Amino acid sequence: MSSIRPRLDNSFRAASPMDTNPEQRLLTVAAAQLGPIASLNSPRSDVLARMIKLLQQASEKNVRLVVFPELTFTTFFPSYVIDDPEQLAQFFEPASQAEPYAVTNSLHSKPLIDKAAELGIDISFGYAERWTEEDGRVIDYNTAVYYSASQRRCVAKYRKVHLPGRYEPDRRPGVTQQLEKRYFTPGNLGFQAFRVPGLVGKALKAEDAKDLANPEGTWGRGDPIVGMLICNDRRWAEAWRCYGLQGVELVLEGYNTTAFAPQYEGTESEQESEALFHHRLSCQAGSYQNACFSVHAAKAGKEDHGSLIAGSSIVNPDGHIVVESRTKGDELVYATIDLARCRKGKGRVFAFDKHRRVEHYSRLVEQVGVEEPALL
Repeated sequence: MSSIRPRLDNSFRAASPMDTNPEQRLLTVAAAQLGPIASLNSPRSDVLARMIKLLQQASEKNVRLVVFPELTFTTFFPSYVIDDPEQLAQFFEPASQAEPYAVTNSLHSKPLIDKAAELGIDISFGYAERWTEEDGRVIDYNTAVYYSASQRRCVAKYRKVHLPGRYEPDRRPGVTQQLEKRYFTPGNLGFQAFRVPGLVGKALKAEDAKDLANPEGTWGRGDPIVGMLICNDRRWAEAWRCYGLQGVELVLEGYNTTAFAPQYEGTESEQESEALFHHRLSCQAGSYQNACFSVHAAKAGKEDHGSLIAGSSIVNPDGHIVVESRTKGDELVYATIDLARCRKGKGRVFAFDKHRRVEHYSRLVEQVGVEEPALL
């Protein structure tokens, strides 16, 4: 049974004269948490029916944007050792330069796309992408796309950059596997923010602004600036900051995060509590340090390979959780947010143009592993 958790983000003070743009830019957004998808053999049709039900609930609550989890349509297959190439291929959606968004016409996802178009709701969802290069090379990615209902097409794609886990399985009995490095290649699209049309009223367009003397006069007045992350990416401050430097107002993230791995220390409840703490810490810090809202959608509960945390949430630019899931099942977590509230942080503590000191940051891009200072 699904559950609905509503919230109005009223945690901010009223706009002050110090705000760059005090006019409201209201938008109702949702995280569509999915409960467990039990096994490798779980029917895709059952998952689609659950997702469409959540989408229908979102429509009834006037939600304009719904975020679904990482690898939405299947169980978390990177936790299994799959040696049969034909079996593994069943979890991937083909794409190429000729059809970069072929997933929208896949039998596995088209019913969801059609329902989103019918209801006029934008959606973001994750899936396993099998990309064929023009030279015939095949590369597998952990991918998310953004579908715009007003445009009737996908307007952005993101490929997961920070792949966790290992390539070779841990052969010890009872171990919880994390084999994303085995099944995926790190994403090659970087962290590119994009604008989404049709979500807020009176959005300033390029035509309206062409005669403005000060280009900064457009900031916070256009169509929403959006970025996407997938699961482990949320733990990396560099990913958030790449979006923050593009003025991001809304970060979307789906995840499948292990709640308990018996090979590690701690009881089941202790590990799950710690995993939820680190999840919240990452999402709240990223939102605060880049003065943006963020929406986080989990696949949660016990699947055949093990258990996954819940914690689907919406976080505001001050780093506060506006609303969070209360179950480990299918649950719509939604809130009405005001994107104008991003201007406070972007104009004060995190006014990057005034406070960043890039001359001291070279280590961030020149060094990969840890280099300790010399021993005394």
